[in-house]
Amino acid sequence: MALRTALVVGARGVIGGRLIEHLEREGGWSIIGLSRRGGFSQGAVRHVAVDLLDRDDTAAKLAGLTGVTHIFYAAYQDRASWAELVPPNVAMLTNTVDAIESVAPNLEHISLMQGYKVYGAHLGPFSTPAREDDPPHMPPEFNVDQQQFLERRQSEAAWSWSALRPSVVVGIGLGNPMNLAMVIAVYASISKELGIPFRFPGKFGAYTSLIEMTDSGLLAEATVWAATNPGSTNQAYNITNGDMFRWSSMWPKIAAFFDLEVAPPLPMRLTDVMSDKAELWDAMVARHSLTKTPYSDVSSWQFGDFVFSWDYDVIADTSKSRRAGFHKYVDSEAMFLGIFQRLRDQRLIP
Repeated sequence: MALRTALVVGARGVIGGRLIEHLEREGGWSIIGLSRRGGFSQGAVRHVAVDLLDRDDTAAKLAGLTGVTHIFYAAYQDRASWAELVPPNVAMLTNTVDAIESVAPNLEHISLMQGYKVYGAHLGPFSTPAREDDPPHMPPEFNVDQQQFLERRQSEAAWSWSALRPSVVVGIGLGNPMNLAMVIAVYASISKELGIPFRFPGKFGAYTSLIEMTDSGLLAEATVWAATNPGSTNQAYNITNGDMFRWSSMWPKIAAFFDLEVAPPLPMRLTDVMSDKAELWDAMVARHSLTKTPYSDVSSWQFGDFVFSWDYDVIADTSKSRRAGFHKYVDSEAMFLGIFQRLRDQRLIP
């Protein structure tokens, strides 16, 4: 099989980083990672630092990428409101596609990373389990705008597209605005350091509602499957671990891993109560001989507050991907405990 060239946009995030690892293991890929910070190039992976919001910089930095066959788009720009998210996130995708389409004649596929915002999960209780053909909700929603952009462009192009819709993606990554594993791990570690019990900090209803996760490794496999399986093109797919749980049952198991007692939930904003813990974290890093990591890079309390506020079921139907041929699954409890152990092994937490 001819060597394919993958352009992974958002290469330094939890999703993009794990996707690059998967492509390396799979073999047969030349890999180019795009991010604002760039990275260390080695083996089959080359990193390029680029500001995708700058159309001219994007065109200049991507002008030489003539061999790209697959774009895996997982970049994200955070903003203060839902409406403000639309212009930058649509612009980054547009600038990327414009730059690559003009120089890469063998472009085969564009993969778009989405999420349950397509279903309105961020707005409140939504129809569950969500299906890919559910009716749209009132905009603004950049995930929808991005897909509509690809659909319009694809109608006059030779390449195909796919859209992946994971639940909360769980993996290892620093300095990422949406990393639930680090939120929980650092919150638990600080609770232990202070000698206090492990309390669920979200809404009471969130403690007992159904939720599901998407392992970053599973998502990487599904992303490549959708991008290379001829029968799955020009489609959107929900991708989850395949199980669901309630925090009321998962929280004690996480507590046991950290040797913590569990106390009743106490709704609080992590953004507020963890805002003064940088000095404590630095002391923990020194006392436990951890990898020196800035407090700002180890967690995203705002994202934790967001996820733990869902006092309604957040689940989706994944039968479409199974019918199309993707049958992998991951046990969510094993996923969490495995990631926490890897964080310990890497000396990122005590």
